[in-house]
Amino acid sequence: MKVEELTAKVLKQNPNVDRYQLAIAVSKRTDELENGATSKLNVNTGHIKSVDLALMEIAEGLIAIKGFTKKEK
Repeated sequence: MKVEELTAKVLKQNPNVDRYQLAIAVSKRTDELENGATSKLNVNTGHIKSVDLALMEIAEGLIAIKGFTKKEK
């Protein structure tokens, strides 16, 4: 899947999350992967960039985006 399709999928699944919050979540997961965390996907990760892998994990629901809620008025 293309990055744009994955991003659209995540934003559709998480209506309370905007693209900037998604970028923060992807960044944090990318840091974890770069520092030795193992992927939660069952794919050969040798040829996939960490940032793409992080977005794929979030799109598949394997990594939850927490801490972002809209304030009620």
